[in-house]
Amino acid sequence: MIPVQMPLLLEISSHHCNYLKTFHCVRIIHHITPMMLVSHLLYFFMIDNNGLVTTQYSASTESIRAQSLALGIMDLQEQEPLAEKKHRLHLSVNNANSQHSIGNRKDSNLSLLLKQTPKVIPDTLDERRPLVQLPSHHMKKTIAEKGIRHCLYQPMTYLPAVILGLLLNLLDAISYGMITFPLNNPIFASFGSDGISMYFVSTIISQLVYSLGGSAFPGGCGSMMIEVVPFLHIMAERIVESVGADQRERVIATTVVAFALSSIMTGLAFFLLGALKLGSLIGFFPRHILVGTIGGVGWFLVATGIEVSGRLDKDIEYTIPMLKKIFLDTHVFALWSSPFAVALLLRLIHHKITSSPLVVPIFFMLLPVVFYSVVFLGGWDVSTVRDAGWIFPLVQSDLPFWNFYTYYDLTQVDWKAVSQTIPAMMALTFFGVLHVPINVPALGVSTNQDNIDVNRELVAHGVSNALSGCFGTVQNYLVYTNSLLFIRTGGDSRLAGVMLAIATTTLWMVGPWIVGYIPVMVVGSLIFHLGLDLLKEALIDTWHSVHYLEYITIWVIVACMAVLGFVEGILVGIIMACIFFVIQNSRRTETIRATYNGQLMQSTVRRLYRQQKFLNKVGGQIQIVKIQGYLFFGTINQVENAIRNMLDESVWSENPIRFLVLDLQLVQGLDFSAAEAFVRIRRLLRSRQVFLILCNVVHESDVEKSLVKSGMWDDGRDESVERDLRCFEYINDALEWCENVLLQSYFSKHPHHRMPAPVLQIKDDQHLLVDSVSIIASPRHRMLKDAVQYSLADRHAPQTHANLSQPAVILMQAIGELCEETLPVEFFHKLGDYFTKLIYEKNQPIWYEGDACDKMIVLEQGSLRSLLSVHRHNITVESILPGTVVGELGLFTYGQRRTRALIAEQDSVAWILTRDSFQKMLKDDPQMANQLITHTLYYSSDRLNIMTRYAFSLH
Repeated sequence: MIPVQMPLLLEISSHHCNYLKTFHCVRIIHHITPMMLVSHLLYFFMIDNNGLVTTQYSASTESIRAQSLALGIMDLQEQEPLAEKKHRLHLSVNNANSQHSIGNRKDSNLSLLLKQTPKVIPDTLDERRPLVQLPSHHMKKTIAEKGIRHCLYQPMTYLPAVILGLLLNLLDAISYGMITFPLNNPIFASFGSDGISMYFVSTIISQLVYSLGGSAFPGGCGSMMIEVVPFLHIMAERIVESVGADQRERVIATTVVAFALSSIMTGLAFFLLGALKLGSLIGFFPRHILVGTIGGVGWFLVATGIEVSGRLDKDIEYTIPMLKKIFLDTHVFALWSSPFAVALLLRLIHHKITSSPLVVPIFFMLLPVVFYSVVFLGGWDVSTVRDAGWIFPLVQSDLPFWNFYTYYDLTQVDWKAVSQTIPAMMALTFFGVLHVPINVPALGVSTNQDNIDVNRELVAHGVSNALSGCFGTVQNYLVYTNSLLFIRTGGDSRLAGVMLAIATTTLWMVGPWIVGYIPVMVVGSLIFHLGLDLLKEALIDTWHSVHYLEYITIWVIVACMAVLGFVEGILVGIIMACIFFVIQNSRRTETIRATYNGQLMQSTVRRLYRQQKFLNKVGGQIQIVKIQGYLFFGTINQVENAIRNMLDESVWSENPIRFLVLDLQLVQGLDFSAAEAFVRIRRLLRSRQVFLILCNVVHESDVEKSLVKSGMWDDGRDESVERDLRCFEYINDALEWCENVLLQSYFSKHPHHRMPAPVLQIKDDQHLLVDSVSIIASPRHRMLKDAVQYSLADRHAPQTHANLSQPAVILMQAIGELCEETLPVEFFHKLGDYFTKLIYEKNQPIWYEGDACDKMIVLEQGSLRSLLSVHRHNITVESILPGTVVGELGLFTYGQRRTRALIAEQDSVAWILTRDSFQKMLKDDPQMANQLITHTLYYSSDRLNIMTRYAFSLH
């Protein structure tokens, strides 16, 4: 028997897809391996519009291919003969021994484990030996001694961290705690010590809450929330304006109560966000607005540093007299410029010499020593230096450390003034809440803790701030820098945190007398240092790191906070962020994901060769536009402009369109402006007699409701009125409908052309927007005419005769035109002897997924449907029309199973070629079998082409 030369066979297995009804993965049986196709697909997805590979992936194609090669070699080795495998093993053992002797290496863990002698487990237990070994008296004594030594020794190991944490708290207290109240206001001029006391109380409460189990960080350090100081000053100033500067006691009582209430409000916000598991909502706040707010706080600290160091009696105002006093008054300039120069020196040391986190505390520990050394070496009197403003005034010696509690007098509180500070309280709360999602994850990364729950930390912050407000002090939070220093110096324990709280309490109880001996330079340089650091973070570190519109927003926020106020600056930043968001998304968002025509994307319908040839020629009249994202007034113009370009005369003359298919599957929603734009698009297309086809519009979805409300169509969808608008559930249905309309034009121009089945009639074809006689010279008409002539040219089908019978007729129509040369009628008569006629009723299964591939079908009448089971749902993959072939690959590839089910969509008549008949054909007439294989593989090739285009259109 002459061997049959089998060509390249392809099998297509179908899988579910989001964009279409089906997604088709191609598996090449012979010469092309699956990995080669997958590699090409992956490479295609990595290519951008310019053809350059731009995306970074987890592994390169070469490394994945090397791994696949290694796995393939392993699989081949398992099939090697035993003798060859033993020889390979012998060589590998000899090589290993030689390497071991040369390198004198130690055995691996696995080899050591294999060399160990297994312990023998006795079959029986010694009944005299107790199951539990109780500790003896000597052992109990040893354990007790070790416990006592541990209790005494372990706290000693925490002392360095506690001392460092106490030093950091002291430095923060004398700098930021001292400016809790606006000291330049005469009412609060002597409240520096009270601010320090309030700082200590807030810090102690937060430290105890975090260390006693509130926080997941055992060594977390709590502190007063420094960033809220500008908002506290705003509240104090508004109270003074509302109550009057002449009512000192009333102003003070109202101010401290407002501070406490703001802390309770902040704690309540923290607690609710954490308890309701809403911590992730904070991440939706634009980060650049927070950065701008941080820069505004930095400018406030720089301005406060000038006020505190220059001993100004009022807030800085951007006026000529104030600027003259700051820069032209020699004494004032010397007072604030010296700590500013010290802050710059510290930054220079930190940047040029060493970046150790211990530089800052050591520097400010040495600064008072250097200051008093210069005073004593210069022979100046301390009182004279204090009167000149270089040292803070002395505090009354009889003031207790809890003196700020004496200001709480509810009978003196002006509640109307308190209500006027609510906007500032809300801004303070909003700004304070934003710190936790930043500090907590950053500290978790720095301390290698991956199980951090932000919601738990929010609850802990809520408790600590609420308690702080109940104890009459201000906001607090978990400090990233202090916590990291504390943990890295050995304070990673809850006991160390409690020890730090006790030490801070002791320092608080020492009393406020220490304030009268603190150099103003120390406090001013600390304030300048933090202010410059925050300004650098906001204005310098973000350069080339954010979009230029976001960078402009940061600068505007800082400027507005400096000139208008903090609340006003945040509002301006939010408004600008909204405006720039629209601008950025309008410019950068690719609303149109992809654009195709009907030649590239076709429906998954098996048609006659001449029909498919016609559709390939005229498919350019179908335009598919895939739209994605949220459509609003800033992005819908991209779609509208693209459609207008399609209808431009210069483009229209070369590529006229009849159908515009808008795929809305990836559209998340649309606003009223976008819905109105769809109405305009419909009117524009109607003027050019173009169908507007919408697909993947989910029923009762927001997209459909928006289109209905805009007047796109009525709920009833009257077909007679809306004949230029169509809506389909899937894009495959839309493409099939468009192709059917084009095919009807094909048959209308050649009514006497023979077909194997009746022509499919469109329900409302009298209303279709086809080219009329009045526009017979239109580009669309010329394209249709040329396509019909092209599809009928070079036909090699034999001439049919009246005495021809089935299945010769259907075989001639199915594969006769695929031949390069005209085959004789006798060929089809002889071929038909191997086929058997079967009749299938509607919805009758022909085969199931997983069945043996034992037959091929040539459909004479009716229609078939190929189904794929995905998650227990049957998805229609293909529609098989009369005059086409199905099941050919399964018949030609032995040992394969059906990858999809096939049912009769209508009452159908089919001609079956079974495997036994095909084997008989191979024996009787191998040349006929070879020709049958060659011709029928056209349908496999065509189907592979369509499915591959669908797959590649998903990039």
